[in-house]
Order: sequence, then C-alpha cells, then structure tokens
Amino acid sequence: MTRDGARVGQSLYRPEPVYGLLGMALPKFIVGMIFALSIVVAWSWLGGASIGTTLIRVIICAIIIQAGYFVLVYAMIARSPPTPADMARDAERKLNAPEVAEGEKLGSARRSLH
Repeated sequence: MTRDGARVGQSLYRPEPVYGLLGMALPKFIVGMIFALSIVVAWSWLGGASIGTTLIRVIICAIIIQAGYFVLVYAMIARSPPTPADMARDAERKLNAPEVAEGEKLGSARRSLH
C-alpha cells in the first residue's frame, strides 16, 4: 500500500473487481439466468404445459430476471463513491462557473422582462 491508499502496481483509475452479493459479474449473471430459465422449462414440461405456455413463462421469467439485474446494477452505481475523475470534473466546474450573487440573478431576470 502506498500513502494514498492504492496498492503497489495498481492504477487509481482502474476499478477493482467487486465480489459478494452486490458484485455480480455479467458472465455469472448469464449462467444463473440460463439455469433459472432451464428450471422454468423443466417445470413447464413436467407440468404438461403446451409449448406456447412454456414460451410465455420463459419470457416472463427472463423479463423479471433482467429487471432485477438492472435494479441491482443501478443500485451499485448509485451507492458507489465518486471516482477521482468525478471529483476533478466537479472541481473544474466550480472553478469555471462565474460567480453571480443571488440578488443579481433575480435582478437580471427582472430587467429582461421589462
């Protein structure tokens, strides 16, 4: 570890892989989705459902799984701390923004109306 918290030989800008419940990678998701859909197909076949019913069940299951994955990824992004690039961009925006007092904003708007 260096004094800025990065591991030796690791770039600050390269994200580390995240493991655990919220760190689901796409290949792991695809394998899990195929497994879940195969269970739906087996359940439908053993239950004597028609091909149309089986297809509808698989499509509904796939949509629910995809929506859940989307929500999971969105939650991971929303909860993630800002990156150094985000902080640098925010600092640059603050430096480049013209400083205008609140009263001047309203006053210029009022003048433009008359």
